Amino acid sequence: MHDCGEDAGVAFIVMERLPGRTLADEIAAGPVPDARVRSILADVLAALGAAHGAGILHRDIKPGNVLFTAAGTVKVADFGIAKSAASDHTATGQVLGTVAYLSPDRILGTPATTADDLYAVGVVGYEALAGHRPFAGDNILSLARAITDGAARPLRDARPDADPNLVHTIERAMARDPQQRYADAQSMRDAVLGAPGPHPPPTRTFTPTTVHELPPEPRRPRRTGLIIAAIAAVLVAVAVAALAIASQNRDGTVGPGPSTTAVVPAPAPVSVPSSAVEVNPVAPPPPTVAPVPKPGPGNNNGNGNGNGNGNGNGNNKTKEKDKEKDGN
Repeated sequence: MHDCGEDAGVAFIVMERLPGRTLADEIAAGPVPDARVRSILADVLAALGAAHGAGILHRDIKPGNVLFTAAGTVKVADFGIAKSAASDHTATGQVLGTVAYLSPDRILGTPATTADDLYAVGVVGYEALAGHRPFAGDNILSLARAITDGAARPLRDARPDADPNLVHTIERAMARDPQQRYADAQSMRDAVLGAPGPHPPPTRTFTPTTVHELPPEPRRPRRTGLIIAAIAAVLVAVAVAALAIASQNRDGTVGPGPSTTAVVPAPAPVSVPSSAVEVNPVAPPPPTVAPVPKPGPGNNNGNGNGNGNGNGNGNNKTKEKDKEKDGN
């Protein structure tokens, strides 16, 4: 504030004109980078530290009251409902400020303290990182109930990439119990400007496994039947060949008198699958013919057709007849 006065009975103040944007404009464009949020909160807390040091509570910290100059300097504006910490002008139980940034104890009517301004800074930081407010409601009553009875979504779920130390600082400032918040603006500013902490390892998420039953594989035709058939065919061929050879040996020996040689045709080759052993047909051996013995010289009692065991000089009568024919 540069000046103040009164003109025609009307009081006035002279303040800096800021044509720049507000933090609300940046949040409307999307979540703000955590480094940018850290810088903004540090400047806001520096301004509040000065105000609190002078005994003044702001009571309406929100993104729309955080302004930026053309050079980018942060300005905390609108001390319109600010009051002295020692003042009793506001009656106990009277609630002032924007409900979305009020602490649970202020909604319940507890007198304002510096802890309420720090709570509002935490809500502003949450909204800047997440891109939305920590609590929502269809009306003021439901919003107030959500703040006093509900729990905000963990900031690390909304911004897992944000600096863990900054996230912890913001969530501590929003603690439901005022005693768990920071003691003063400078303590919170030191925590905001602290060295960035290590990011927690990414949480592994497991999706339900869906088991799909695979269709049965088509049954391949078994080759056992073909192998058995091939072996049977080979055995039949061997049996037929053996019978043919035995029959030829039995019928091929000729005794006395004319004989007939029976020739058994060789069995036709049996076609078997390629996986079986190929058996060549066995050629039958040539027929064996026993020689007929010539008639030998008979004894005196022979009949001219000796059986090979005679010891005579043939038939004498036959020889004498032959001589008589030659003499004539």
